[in-house]
Amino acid sequence: MPERRTVALVTLGCARNEVDSEELAGRLEADGWELVEDAEAADVAVVNTCGFVEAAKKDSVDALLEANDLKGHGRTQAVVAVGCMAERYGKELAEALPEADGVLGFDDYADISDRLQTILNGGIHASHTPRDRRKLLPISPAERQDAGAEVALPGHAPVDLPEGVAPASGPRAPLRRRLGTNPVASVKLASGCDRRCSFCAIPSFRGSFISRRPSDVLGETRWLAEQGVKEVMLVSENNTSYGKDLGDIRLLETLLPELAAVDGIERVRVSYLQPAEMRPGLIDVLTGTDKVVPYFDLSFQHSAPAVLRSMRRFGDTDRFLDLLATIRDKAPQAGVRSNFIVGFPGETEEDLAELERFLTGARLDAIGVFGYSDEEGTEAATYEHKLDEDVVAERLARVSRLAEELVSQRAEERVGETVRVLVESIDDEDGAVGRGEHQAPETDGQVLLTSSEGLSVGRIVEAKVIGTQGVDLVAEPLECAEETAR
Repeated sequence: MPERRTVALVTLGCARNEVDSEELAGRLEADGWELVEDAEAADVAVVNTCGFVEAAKKDSVDALLEANDLKGHGRTQAVVAVGCMAERYGKELAEALPEADGVLGFDDYADISDRLQTILNGGIHASHTPRDRRKLLPISPAERQDAGAEVALPGHAPVDLPEGVAPASGPRAPLRRRLGTNPVASVKLASGCDRRCSFCAIPSFRGSFISRRPSDVLGETRWLAEQGVKEVMLVSENNTSYGKDLGDIRLLETLLPELAAVDGIERVRVSYLQPAEMRPGLIDVLTGTDKVVPYFDLSFQHSAPAVLRSMRRFGDTDRFLDLLATIRDKAPQAGVRSNFIVGFPGETEEDLAELERFLTGARLDAIGVFGYSDEEGTEAATYEHKLDEDVVAERLARVSRLAEELVSQRAEERVGETVRVLVESIDDEDGAVGRGEHQAPETDGQVLLTSSEGLSVGRIVEAKVIGTQGVDLVAEPLECAEETAR
């Protein structure tokens, strides 16, 4: 009988990392590893790191050190780093953090079982040497699909088709294993990014943009529905570019109705949209397709033209407000969220005032605000006219206060609306909690239901908003209201 091998996956960062972790889990389980939830119960703790900004990198290092502390006190024998930070720094991370028994890059994912077994046996697998992953794929998007078969693309594992089964004949199993029971799951639509935002290092370690085949996205969605998933969220570095390497930049408009038609799926949500790439047809599909929620995760980053040009981005306050007006003309209750960077090199008080003008007029449901800091390897790190750290901190605090006030006001505007709530948890302490169509997981607040009677996790219920708690809504299920009226 083979020796029992246990592994725990600790995931940090974004929803894309969550998909990657579930792919790793699928590969490991297929090779006989037993997946456990707690690192202290695992022979190997695999930490899927985030390498986006300094705060995220610190969290990743802390998670690795925390897992390392388990060694000698329980079952844990090895701690291994994977993910964006491991890919981005490779040997440098391994040398700086000897507590990690292995630092594995994306190229190791296909052989993750062998890599972990080597480390568990006391062997050493050489940490990879980081490289610019944009250079692994052709410059021309049209030539990338064939080349992509030879490049490690986390989250792009092919969907398995049983022998003799036609592509449209039913659910197909991806190389993925769910690590939770939440009725929501992310599906990777693409990987990488062709944009060259001056503050962002992601393309260098995630690579150039490459789409997944629609058949694989559909197959994975069908499989997730079989697992009890009710909402799928499409994730990538830039969903608005989907299909450009497949010869059809409007492929997302075709794919979304097909995903919404999958049996068992009640909601399809699209994240990570670029304002400069939004097009009328996509807005129409997002606002007018049954089960596709009118939700717009728009990456504005700023609204002052001079700052946006320095960021190598496009747009301005009035164009962005016009885009939001177009969306709300078609779907008045549409949800909109965005992130912003303040204190960018060269940002003036006038630029900041322009951003505040945009935020005040935009009526966003969720706002993330970050203070600028240099990211190694980015163009912005070489810019002159850097602002003092105390100035950046002051502007961050100022805009964060405004953002908190504005999203609370936006929540209050929704009092009296009827929202469709996906119930995600029910317990004695918090009661029934879920999310409306305008709220994405983790980032956009939630709906606190006044009654859990007759409800279950995964059910969608219509509820009337009767109050707010900051960005969160308080809502009464209409079924309960009807019973009270009787």
